[in-house]
Amino acid sequence: MKRVVFAVIAAASLFHADGASAQAPASTDKIDYSDGKTWLCRPGRQDACAIDLTTTVIAADGTFKRETFAADPKAPIDCFYVYPTVSTDPGVNSDMTADPAELNVVATQFARFASKCRPFAPLYRQVTLAGLRAAMAKGAPALDRGVGYDDVVNAWNYYLQHDNQGRGVVLVGHSQGSFVLGELIRQEIDGKPIQSRLVSAILMGATFAVPKGRDVGGTFKSIPVCKSNTQVGCVISFASFRSTIPPPANTLFGRAPSAEQVAICTNPAALGGGSGQLHAYLTAGPQSIVGQAPPTAWVTPEKNVDTPYVSVPGLLTAQCSTNENATFLEVTVHGNPGDPRTDDIRGDLGVPPNVQANWGLHLIDANLAIGNLVDIVGQEAKAFLSKRN
Repeated sequence: MKRVVFAVIAAASLFHADGASAQAPASTDKIDYSDGKTWLCRPGRQDACAIDLTTTVIAADGTFKRETFAADPKAPIDCFYVYPTVSTDPGVNSDMTADPAELNVVATQFARFASKCRPFAPLYRQVTLAGLRAAMAKGAPALDRGVGYDDVVNAWNYYLQHDNQGRGVVLVGHSQGSFVLGELIRQEIDGKPIQSRLVSAILMGATFAVPKGRDVGGTFKSIPVCKSNTQVGCVISFASFRSTIPPPANTLFGRAPSAEQVAICTNPAALGGGSGQLHAYLTAGPQSIVGQAPPTAWVTPEKNVDTPYVSVPGLLTAQCSTNENATFLEVTVHGNPGDPRTDDIRGDLGVPPNVQANWGLHLIDANLAIGNLVDIVGQEAKAFLSKRN
């Protein structure tokens, strides 16, 4: 257990709060999103999205291939991203200074979309890890309201007024970011004229619901679940769990709010249903979205990986599944002890076998499917433009 790392300690503390109160919430003064410093990403800048995304592609036989990345400065649509709970600031809400946590999560979860869309990612006064710990000690936290939500609404409105110019837009979020975007959709988009510009909403690591047997209704009144790569104006949402560690009774994700509903699960590897290969981009080093994690030996004998990301084609598949506790994205690792490539991935909260099963693979929800999602956004962009023309 000496290898237990910050990410595990931080997340575990959410369920073992000692009752100590966090600092007072941040100021509720309205943020001026005309100031470029309030954005992590905007198109045409050298910022958190303009980073090295070079990837080492590791085949099953252990051979390495280098894959480069390039953003598209002429991308025909936009992407608007709200990041998950990562801030290590000491208060209930974070400040508006970009620190390594915010920069790292943008690199991991969002920057790759810049090959298909112009990237917009506002800073916001999110509920911090400390604030979430305090809130969970008192019951279910409300992550879709308060100063953080207000900031995102203000950033969204600034984007619409000054940047959108009638373009299609994809909303991208994870965890707290997904809950915030879910409420933004309900309050500001669903059933309103702006809905016509929604290419899709990608809401990872959170739970949204539809009535059983239906693709629309429930959380969102008029925005359906995506069923194909060329469908637009729809929602993609999932929470990932290992096939070997399905959601337990105390799962944090995948349980609908009523017996008449089911949690949305859209498989990015096969939107039409069934199983498909995940096109994952995993961090090559020990960095996770909230700290350090045990390193991975990608091949045996070990060989140095000198790129920030790794792709492992054929190793991972996914399908939407339901057990007695949840509906979820079931991720299967197809390790082969007979070849030199790694037989497993990291992404659990905890060190096996002592993992927090109720979190699933929450830390790497985005990593697991980002290649699939980027491809989907590219196809959706073509379909959206074709529909408009």
